[in-house]
Amino acid sequence: MKPPPDERPRWLDDPGHVTLIYRALIVACLVLVGVGYFVLKEGHFWWEASAGFYGLYGFVSCVLLVALARGVRRLLKRPEDYYDR
Repeated sequence: MKPPPDERPRWLDDPGHVTLIYRALIVACLVLVGVGYFVLKEGHFWWEASAGFYGLYGFVSCVLLVALARGVRRLLKRPEDYYDR
């Protein structure tokens, strides 16, 4: 979507800046996972103490919630004119 001609372009309108943000986030995530190898962690199970476990756990949980929500939507979906009848 292009901005109106009388409006000057914003910082995030440039695709290069968006790519820069993505790369910075990826580097930050990799640094945080790398730091996890040097921090002593304790957990009830062995996999809780591994580096990046909670990030991976959160990502998988989010993906599963989205998949579950899509399934529930198919179950509960009504026609667009449902209340007009």
